[in-house]
Amino acid sequence: MAEVEVWRGGVASWECDQMGHLNVGFYVAKSMEALAGVAGELGMPGAFAANAEATLVVREQHIRFLREARPGAPLHITSGVLEMGETDARIMLLMHHQSGELAASFQTVVAHATARDGRAFPWPDRIRARAEALQTDVPANAAPRSIGLAPIETQASLARADQLGLPRTGLGVIDARDCDAFGRMRTEIFMHRLSDGIPHFFAGRRPGAVDPDRKVGGAALEYRLIHHAWPRAGDRLELRSGSAGGDPRFRRLVHWLLDPDTGRPWGSAEAIAVSFDLETRKLITLSDAEFARVEADAVKGLGL
Repeated sequence: MAEVEVWRGGVASWECDQMGHLNVGFYVAKSMEALAGVAGELGMPGAFAANAEATLVVREQHIRFLREARPGAPLHITSGVLEMGETDARIMLLMHHQSGELAASFQTVVAHATARDGRAFPWPDRIRARAEALQTDVPANAAPRSIGLAPIETQASLARADQLGLPRTGLGVIDARDCDAFGRMRTEIFMHRLSDGIPHFFAGRRPGAVDPDRKVGGAALEYRLIHHAWPRAGDRLELRSGSAGGDPRFRRLVHWLLDPDTGRPWGSAEAIAVSFDLETRKLITLSDAEFARVEADAVKGLGL
């Protein structure tokens, strides 16, 4: 196993949410900084610079959140290459606490693409040679647990969202601050929008929050995000979300980031989410009555 450190930093208080831990959007932001480090190790040190000819375009991400990171926590990320195809690669990014424990893992599928139009083209031999030296495996605790990684043909569309009755949980527009050096929406913006939509989805009825004296929050344990297209400044976004069921401890949530003008998907995501006690930091198991309530709202067949 050959891994190399590609990022080192920490958790700022302004990056944390109302649960008191690092917001999921900033996990992804830090992983994208780390991906620039991976590009450097592969021999593409300027891959994300404005004058780049070739870059790495993220196609999808599988994320496991393993141990929460709270304000002031020092973190670092190591990386290796899991596999490399003709024009794509699956990269392993492992976020560690100072103790060495994993805070999160990211399997990130990237395309070797032209910087301006995102057109995939073959890896050169020199990069393949570097990737061979960085070959690694997926640690057992970073492997997919409740979300599969099989190829999918997305069902996401505005018409389908309307048909299923998926509530609107976000609506807005991409501006220049949301875009990278090539004018495409930054990868972490998708996760930031999902995070912003969660309070609208639960609408004050978070599972497990039946006791008014109990402080209940939520957390994601696992995510798969697929990027279907890349918005640019001025493009509008609409987020639709639904529950695909679960059990008394876990909820399976699905989010579709859509173009409200064309109805086509920008991205789709599946998450495994839990409720937890904000004082004990323990997961909450729903009562039979509460489980029946939330299960009644599940949308059968809902997926990526």
